[in-house]
Amino acid sequence: MRKRSFSGGITFRLCRNYNGSEFLNWHLQRYFQNRKQPIQFTRSRPYHSNDNAHVEQKNWSCVRQLFGYERFGNPKLVNLMNNLYANEFSLFTNFFQPTQKLDSKARDGGKWARKHGKPATPAQRLLDHSDIPETVKDNLWRQIGSLNPFELQRQIRRKLKAIFNLLR
Repeated sequence: MRKRSFSGGITFRLCRNYNGSEFLNWHLQRYFQNRKQPIQFTRSRPYHSNDNAHVEQKNWSCVRQLFGYERFGNPKLVNLMNNLYANEFSLFTNFFQPTQKLDSKARDGGKWARKHGKPATPAQRLLDHSDIPETVKDNLWRQIGSLNPFELQRQIRRKLKAIFNLLR
């Protein structure tokens, strides 16, 4: 895949990064600062100390559980990690990993009462949504039928082994 600069379409003046500090690197900061119209680079909204909690939770449940807390400094790993994350891991997570969504949250005295909906995969949520066209739903059903969760897990483990072997 050919990489191209996306700077021509940037019209915003602020970039807010909700990810961990490992994503705030000097290259990205220099890219935003050395423009004709510099872009302010922040981590969260002012005076909202717990703003990132929900995004950080997804970082843990997806990225950290997959790759752990290792430092991946070898540039050869980038394509392998991106390939795993974009293909097998994404398919497994979106089609076979159910999640619960918070339906309501109400204060009950000194405690919060939370009600969650039934667990469903992201694909199932799309299939259940009334605004999604039938052609998209048919494609999802075909894709679900073509996937084997056990084979996806085998491929994920095989690719992780290759990544961690290169890391050592």
